[in-house]
Parts: sequence; C-alpha cells; structure tokens
Amino acid sequence: MNKKINRKIEKRNSGKAYRFSFFIVLSIFLLMVIATSAYLNLTEEPERIYVSLPYKTDELNQILYRDKIIPVHKEVELNKYDKSSFYMSGDRMGYNDGRIKSIFGIDVSEFQGNIDWQKVKNDGVEFAMLRAGFRGYGGGVINIDREFLNNLKEARKNNIDVGVYFYSQAISVEEAREEARVVIGWVMNYDIQYPVVFDWEFTGDPIARTENIDPSVLNDCANAFCQEIANAGYTPVIYFYRDLAYLYYDLSKINSYDFWLAEYNEIPTFHYDFKMLQFTNKGRVEGIHDGEDDVDLNISFIDYSRQTFSELN
Repeated sequence: MNKKINRKIEKRNSGKAYRFSFFIVLSIFLLMVIATSAYLNLTEEPERIYVSLPYKTDELNQILYRDKIIPVHKEVELNKYDKSSFYMSGDRMGYNDGRIKSIFGIDVSEFQGNIDWQKVKNDGVEFAMLRAGFRGYGGGVINIDREFLNNLKEARKNNIDVGVYFYSQAISVEEAREEARVVIGWVMNYDIQYPVVFDWEFTGDPIARTENIDPSVLNDCANAFCQEIANAGYTPVIYFYRDLAYLYYDLSKINSYDFWLAEYNEIPTFHYDFKMLQFTNKGRVEGIHDGEDDVDLNISFIDYSRQTFSELN
C-alpha cells in the first residue's frame, strides 16, 4: 500500500514539475516575442505609400509599387489634385475643383480609320492628340501615320485643338533627336495648339530592339526629344503609364517637362503631378467607327491652346 501511495505522489510531483517547466519555457518565449517587437518598433523604417490606394500628398520616403520599394523623388512635384473633384458622366471623366476645370479630349491614330471630325466635335471633344508617326520596334524605321495629315486638317477645320504624339522606339539620344526633327518637319506648316509628345513604350515582344534598354538611356532619349521640340517653339510633354514611370524612368531627370499619364482608375493614384490624363482606352465617340469601337479618352488640366511652353515654365 505505501509503495502505491509513493508512486502516486511521484507521478503527481513529476506532472507538476512538467507543467512548471512548460510555463517557464512559454514565459521565456513570450518575453522574446515582446522584446523583438519592441526592437522592431524602435528601428527606423521609412514611411511608404501603397499606390494602389488613393494617393497621399504628405512627405514620404518610399513608394511600394508591384511589391517593389521605390525611393520618392522629393524634387518632383506631387499629385495635389482633390480626389473628391473627379467625377464620371457616363464613360467620361471630368475634374472641377473650382480653380481647375478639365478639358475633354481623345487620342487617335490610323487604327481609328476615317474619322468624321464634325461628329466628333458635336460629341463634345475639345482637343485631339494625333499620332504623327512611329518608329518600328524591329528595324527601327520611322513611318508617318497614314491618317495623320488628314486628321490634322479635318480636326482643325472643325475647330478642335490638336496636339501630336510620336510613338518612339529610340534606343539612343541620336535616334530620339531624329524622331523629334522628323515630327517638326511634318507639323511645321500647320497650327498646333496642344503639346508634341514623346510616347516611348515597351512593345511586349521579346525580340524588340528596345526590350533591354537601360533606364538611363531612356531618360536621355526623353530629354533629347523634348529639347528639340522646345527649341522649335512647341510644348514638349512626356507620356507614360505607371509601370514605365515608377520602374524605368527616373522622373527627377525628366521633370523639366509636363507629364501625360495613362491610368485607368476612377480616381488616379499616381504619386506625382501630371497635366494630362488618359483615363480609359475603351471610350466611345460619335464619328469614330459610328461610336461603336474603342477609343482613348483623356482630360487635360491645362488649356495648352492659351499658353506657350515658356509661359508654362
């Protein structure tokens, strides 16, 4: 009987000792977690902006975009548009904060076919950005857009302000300057109210000559094109979408010129300032394929027809 009691006491004591040891280990673990958390909270970490959320305009050190950490360019003007002042009317965006009122426009190329510009005007279009031409991404040959001159003449005949863009595939400063000079030659005998735009984009084709361009070369190409355009008396602008702006361009190197942003959200989230916004590529406008086909829609926050490049800067 005494042996059985002793064994019971031993089992009871060993269970208590096990539980005591478990609580000691658990307490140490919790203390380590608390200490680690406190250390991390004390460690300085630059504030980030998640650009998928509505933009902020406070001082930030980093941007988180597509899981990449990008330094904020302090010298580049921020996006200070009032997000509550954007509105949609059907498929068309507008902006009015009482100080800035947007102007509605389109951008077109030969892919929109033969456009009835009177119908376009009657449908409320105030300005049009016309593709002047493009450089091939394979052989690098410069081509004029087959509808460019007709679009230019007909849009102006119907009192629509026009600007032009060139689809660049330049891989050197020399090629960018060549593109600008060609465009200047095409437009010099016409009245251009809106900007002349450097539109460099990746093609998505792995064999494209531009596929592995160094970002510093891209910055240099944009500046070279725009400098030629400005020297000829036109207003230069740089077009980009967010991937290109955040991941390839160094905006601090090209911020002498206005930006034309492509972002297809109800409220643009882009962190930096832009003067034109392409807000959809699926718009409808009377006079373009009978209003039954997609066309890019834009708003401008500046009436470029009333200001020159020197006045803007």
